[in-house]
Amino acid sequence: MSTPTADSARASLEALRAEIAKAVVGQDPAVTGLVVALLCRGHVLLEGVPGVAKTLLVRTLAACLELGTKRVQFTPDLMPSDVTGSLVYDSRSAEFSFQPGPVFTNLLLADEINRTPPKTQASLLEAMEERQVTVDGTARPLPEPFLVAATQNPVEYEGTYPLPEAQLDRFLLKLIVPLPSREEEIDVLTRHANGFNPSDLYAAGVRPVAGPADLEAARAAVAKTAVSPEITGYVVDICRATRDSPSFSLGVSPRGATALLAASRAWAWLTGRDYVIPDDVKALALPALRHRVQLRPEAEMEGVTADSVITSILARVPVPR
Repeated sequence: MSTPTADSARASLEALRAEIAKAVVGQDPAVTGLVVALLCRGHVLLEGVPGVAKTLLVRTLAACLELGTKRVQFTPDLMPSDVTGSLVYDSRSAEFSFQPGPVFTNLLLADEINRTPPKTQASLLEAMEERQVTVDGTARPLPEPFLVAATQNPVEYEGTYPLPEAQLDRFLLKLIVPLPSREEEIDVLTRHANGFNPSDLYAAGVRPVAGPADLEAARAAVAKTAVSPEITGYVVDICRATRDSPSFSLGVSPRGATALLAASRAWAWLTGRDYVIPDDVKALALPALRHRVQLRPEAEMEGVTADSVITSILARVPVPR
């Protein structure tokens, strides 16, 4: 089989949208965000109320890309070893052997990650950052590609634990999965009335349209996407403005600036350009930054949101020509 070119890889990834639409109605921004994260070797946090197809979206993406996927339902009694794996005693050999946890996969679906206490949430930190798991002093590498797609309910729901800032910062993007429009909801119900079974994606007509080789070719092309000094300065100015904002008690870190630049490059390449423009930065600013800031309590009481503050910053920071 021939090695995919950058153009053929882009075409394959563009075909994802139509293929995923066979199982998931709407949610184009979430689909795009997941593809951007894969290109950047990043991770995604999907936030939405129960029942808006967050889990189905991730499962369908894995099926379309021929990637291995495993799902972990995060619950209050989940232990870190339930995610990473543990040493198990084999009575026949009288030795301990490592039993890999579900994190050893290409696409890990961490379902309702904010329903488990911070200790278990933190068990993913090493896997997300170092792409390895250390058990009993031995580091074990994770497969490539590796992406954590975590879902969470909005924080005002009962029984949730806010994610620690250190872990939030490990997610490349935070994507909001909204309720469908009336027309989209009618489409969902019509599909179910006609026999659609979300547990059987193959029966829904979902087929692989790209593979790991396409992903590697795409990543290599994204790495060559040009970034001018003016664009770099624009990204830095946006992130520094969040640190100076009176509405935020915590602004975007340098890691957040790096994430915004990486996501902007991937988006520029996906749209057919080999260079980044300011509109690429603006398009990815909200999903790349909204989870890296903290509102002051008085701003929250006034109904201010992170998105509204970042949007006002984008309107205020001078755009390079």
